[in-house]
Amino acid sequence: MIRRFVTKIFEEDLKMTIGADFSIKNVTVEGKKITLRIWDFAGEERFRVLLPSFAKGADGGIFMFDITRYSSVKEIEDWLSIFEYFVAESQIEIPIIMVGGKSDLEDNRSVQIEEAIELVNKYKLHGYLECSSKTGENVEEIFESIAKKMIENK
Repeated sequence: MIRRFVTKIFEEDLKMTIGADFSIKNVTVEGKKITLRIWDFAGEERFRVLLPSFAKGADGGIFMFDITRYSSVKEIEDWLSIFEYFVAESQIEIPIIMVGGKSDLEDNRSVQIEEAIELVNKYKLHGYLECSSKTGENVEEIFESIAKKMIENK
């Protein structure tokens, strides 16, 4: 999703993120020019140790899962607790949205939209969107949404 957002290109054979990856993109949101510094963390448990050091100082977050793999959403509580614990230097809450990826594979869906929305409500996240990096559907909207929420939170 990040590669699609930054380059507008979908790479079919892109390998999974190993550890963490970093991208920058300048955007205009509601007439304001801002620079998004985007950290991409691998979802694998073995990379979980990296998240705390990178999450510190974040202004917002996107929890992304694969709608065709139920296992990708079932550990949301663990991921959010690590992220929120290490982000909060004080009691300031940052906006986090949840994103279901691979919406172009609707026929293979294993996480229903209703289930995702229940998790958003349970963890008091700031919204839910689905996207397809392959088609580009909603990719721009996701980053615009989190950018607006970060601006509102400042």
